[in-house]
Parts: sequence; C-alpha cells; structure tokens
Amino acid sequence: MQSNHLNHLALLLLATLFISTSGALGKFIDMPVPVIIWWRSIMAAFILYAFCRYKKISLKLKTKKDLLLFIISGLFLATHWITYFYALKLSNVAIGMLSLFVYPIITALIEPLFIKVKFDYIYILLGIMVLIGIYILAPEFNLESSHVQGALLGLLSALFYAIRNIISKLMIPQYNSTSIMLYQIGVISMVLLPTLFIMDGSGMVTQYPYVILLAVVTTAIGHTMLVNSLKHFTVSTASIISSIQPILGILIAFIFLGEIPTWNTFFGGLIILSTVVIESIRSNRKNKGLSK
Repeated sequence: MQSNHLNHLALLLLATLFISTSGALGKFIDMPVPVIIWWRSIMAAFILYAFCRYKKISLKLKTKKDLLLFIISGLFLATHWITYFYALKLSNVAIGMLSLFVYPIITALIEPLFIKVKFDYIYILLGIMVLIGIYILAPEFNLESSHVQGALLGLLSALFYAIRNIISKLMIPQYNSTSIMLYQIGVISMVLLPTLFIMDGSGMVTQYPYVILLAVVTTAIGHTMLVNSLKHFTVSTASIISSIQPILGILIAFIFLGEIPTWNTFFGGLIILSTVVIESIRSNRKNKGLSK
C-alpha cells in the first residue's frame, strides 16, 4: 500500500513537471492566445484519440448528463487556458504561474459542495500560505500595472481550473482519464475553431515545433496524467501537491527564456513550495493510516 502511494505521488509530480512547460511555451509562442489554444487542443486530440483506439479505451457516453458535464468541463478548461496565457503575456512566467496557484484554496473551499469529502480546515491554512506567497510576489496593487493585471487574470484562471478539476473528479469513476481529457479538448477545439478565421495564425509556420511540444508534452501527456491522479487523491490534495509547478516553470523560464526571478518571486515561491511539502507529508501519513 505504501509503495503504491509513493508511485501515485511520483506520477503526480511527473505530470506536474510536464504541465510546468506551459509557462515558458505560452510566453514564448508568438501567436494570438485563442489560436495557440486551438492548435494545442486539436493536436492533442488526435494524439489522445489514437491512444484510445490503440488501447481500446471506450469513448461511448453512458448518459446524456455526462455529455453536458464534458461540455461544461471543456469550457472551463478553455477559459482557464486562455486567461492563464494572457496572464503570461501581460506579466511574466513567474507571476503568471504563481498567481494561478491560489486554486488549491479555491478547490478546498468548494470541493465539499460537489463531492462527498470531509472538509479539512488545514486546507484553509495552506491556502492562506499560498495567498501570502502571492502578496509577497506583487505587493503593490496598481490596476495600470501589467504585472498586477497578469496576477488578476491568473487568479481568475485559478477559479476556472479548480471547477474543471472538480468536474473531472466526478467523471473519474465512470470514464478513463484519457477519454475525459479527449472530450474536454474536443469541446475546446470546436468552440475556438472560429478564431482561426478572425485572428492572425500565420505565425504557425515558424512556431509549430513549440506548439507541438505544448500539445504533446504539456497537454496530451501532462494533463491526462493529472486527471488520472484524481483516482488516488482528492482534488484538494492533488492541487496543493502540484503547487510545485510554478517553481519548476520559473526554472524552465530561467533556462530557456532568460527570465531572472526577483527576490520577491523567490520568497513568495518558497512559501508556496512549503505548502507542497506539508501536504505531501500529510497525504502520505493519511495513506499509511488507511493501510493499517
């Protein structure tokens, strides 16, 4: 049992590493955000569909209500990605990613409303720690500042992300994680298709290697693994553990984009990272107790 928990935790952290590439790629790719998201989704959709056929994973809907859940969760995933990428464009990878990670406290607060899980007050404390980290990140509140605008969009993106993850958790008992992700990005591909005709997507000619990385590594592999982890963790636990994502994203941005974090970013990120360590230890002990 202990070994299984460590394996599940390792896979969740690996998923977090893959998703962390979204910050640098979202900042670097020079195309309109909705166009980037459409290409990201359609490419990942083909990959996941081929995988489902190869593994003989059923794509059959069980009820009409499930179709509605797939559509709603897909729309929330779309708005999460769009607001997140605009946050990256307005500010930088560090602020965009760190502001997004208020979503664990949002998840912890609203998850018991949708799923039969006991509310754990420790999530409030951990969430407050995340908020303190964000405050240190951008202590001067000025709406004219692009960094503040980016942080606010990151917070809005966090709300959409939390709701999408909770809906995905509701579907996990009935559907394979790959099919859930496939349906969600299928919805995104259809909704954002008109943007190809009203926005300039000519940058795809030179940007396609990076869009492919975004579609394959970040989306098809990373997000599918994250959804799969919801079989083994509550949404709140998975959210807080994956809060290591901004730290990884900042390192990737430093290596490939030359973005140097400020001291505020360092200290704010350190507080957020602390919540990851605390929740990792708590979830491990909780699983130990269940195995006895």
